[in-house]
Amino acid sequence: MYMFVSPNLLWLWLPTLFSYLVIPLLDAIIGEDQSNPPEEAVPALEEDRFYRYVTYALVPVLWASFLVSVIFVGTHELPWHGVLAVILAAGGTLGYGLNLGHEMGHKKTSLERWLAKITLALGFYGHFFVEHNRGHHRDVATPVDPASSRMGESIYRFVFREMPGAFFRAWDLEAERLERCGKSVWSLENEIIQPALISLVLYGTLIAFLGVQMIPVLLLIAFWGAFQLTQANYIEHYGLLRKLQANGRYERCQPHHSWNSNHLFSNWALFHLQRHSDHHAHPTRRYQSLRDFPDLPRLPSGYFGMYAIAYVPAIWFKVMDKRLLDAVDRDPSRINFEPAKRDRLMRRYRLGDAQETTTGAGVAA
Repeated sequence: MYMFVSPNLLWLWLPTLFSYLVIPLLDAIIGEDQSNPPEEAVPALEEDRFYRYVTYALVPVLWASFLVSVIFVGTHELPWHGVLAVILAAGGTLGYGLNLGHEMGHKKTSLERWLAKITLALGFYGHFFVEHNRGHHRDVATPVDPASSRMGESIYRFVFREMPGAFFRAWDLEAERLERCGKSVWSLENEIIQPALISLVLYGTLIAFLGVQMIPVLLLIAFWGAFQLTQANYIEHYGLLRKLQANGRYERCQPHHSWNSNHLFSNWALFHLQRHSDHHAHPTRRYQSLRDFPDLPRLPSGYFGMYAIAYVPAIWFKVMDKRLLDAVDRDPSRINFEPAKRDRLMRRYRLGDAQETTTGAGVAA
């Protein structure tokens, strides 16, 4: 029988403790790196295959880590807190997988795009391949984007808008594409169905070998993995708004429509995802070439530190709302408000009768 504080079980918590305690601490100690690669070196840097091989090699590592975690739970008698520790660690691994799928899914080579689908399939989140590239990047920092958080919106409210909204937008986008090609939405060319079939085979095989008691474990791991993406989406565009122009289209996405972070260690861990401003302005640019720009909205910590802050909405709003107002020069027409809280926030921060913020639907640029 395991004791509640068994030293063997404490090891299972190390991955989660590393993410939420060690990485923010290292970010604080090592600090930020605002340097950029020289532009004349970028073409060679983009073609340097070393950086691609790093991403390729990580795919089997992530698969192995996921399988070992699930098989470990399925073949060992663990108390509930031991199972929880593995769920959080395995879900955290899926979060890295979603980030890897994000990096490769933006690329044009067939190999990288398939590796992205294979990686996303680990967490049953293959629709992200479609939703992010063709949905989020089109609608980012607008009220119509379920993956852009709003000022005054907590991460918990955001989850219930972002997760289902992302899937439905992905399905609609893929259905439209296949219809234009004269093909059925249920075709094997559906880029949502492709990774979903990999997921079904993977999860079905694990359940067949380890038993139906693994179903809730697998569902919780998949949810926690998806939540890693959701919390990243939450902090990346919080409250930032592209203006709706007279022609009914949103202005082009610019670097100042994303929150940026140059914290060194977490950027190493996330393939420079935190240089999100350049990523959205130039989405096909490879991670090793992403740049910092002056006068960007800046996060006070790397993503891992911001995740912990987001879990306590009162602290999040205290930290981020003032930063948001400074980033947009207190112009409410540049703020993506939570509609139900707009008037209250306008009064609280004394924003006056400035130009009305658009909260309706529009056509993304």
